[in-house]
Amino acid sequence: MNRTMITATNTLSQLQKQMDMISHNLANIDTAGYKRREASFTDLLVQEYRNQPNNALEPQNRMTPFNIRQGIGARLGQVQLTLSQGSLKSTGRTLDTAFTTEGQFYRVMVQNEDGSSAMRLTRNGALYLSPLSDNETMLVNSDGHAILDENNQPITITGNVKNFNINESGLLTAEMYNGTSQEVNLGVILINKPQFLEQKGGNLLGLPDNLAELGVTEEEVMTNLAGPLRNQIAIQQGVLEQSNVDMSKEMTDLINVQRSYQFHSKSITLADQMLGLVNGIR
Repeated sequence: MNRTMITATNTLSQLQKQMDMISHNLANIDTAGYKRREASFTDLLVQEYRNQPNNALEPQNRMTPFNIRQGIGARLGQVQLTLSQGSLKSTGRTLDTAFTTEGQFYRVMVQNEDGSSAMRLTRNGALYLSPLSDNETMLVNSDGHAILDENNQPITITGNVKNFNINESGLLTAEMYNGTSQEVNLGVILINKPQFLEQKGGNLLGLPDNLAELGVTEEEVMTNLAGPLRNQIAIQQGVLEQSNVDMSKEMTDLINVQRSYQFHSKSITLADQMLGLVNGIR
């Protein structure tokens, strides 16, 4: 009976994590540029009982492995980031942008609590101007984090801007009231291995701190689309990318997880009832 309870308890804690992840997906269904996450499960340690002393004497055309295996539950093996394209919503705002291909992200600079800065990635293309002085502004995202150019530098604009134009390859042109203009290339990253990205708060992604221990380099995970590589960038102005969360799928997954949670909870109850029967034997 103890094995039954241990197996159910181990699995229940992991099912709770999956429910939390599904809830997080549903909560961000209206978040621009959000990418859903999907969980996969793997078995914990399995104990094998050899009830067949001589496997060579057993029928060789059987479809199942020899002996008996007993597990102790399942665990959340991996949370996979799904980079599928979300639908586009027209806004008509000149500083609203969206990527029209998968795997491309804006680079933003985030200030940590200790005063240090770190680069993060986002698909949210809602850009804004944050004043630095009377005649200078900085391009930021909806959370106030600085948008970086192709050289990893914050984008600042001097003068009174009349209009913005952002072409397909990410070239931002700021037209001034005095007839002049300023041009800057938005910093864009192409993700090659999304399995190494981590959630870094809000709608931001980043690389893990132990990337070297995982046996990969930053260049293997992502590619800076600068110079001749900028022709790979696909940006559309005046629209925002919606999240790629499918409510019907998330609700279906949630029901399945709840049923599985109910099943394992019931197994604990039944095991307890059987222990009660054993204790009642005289």
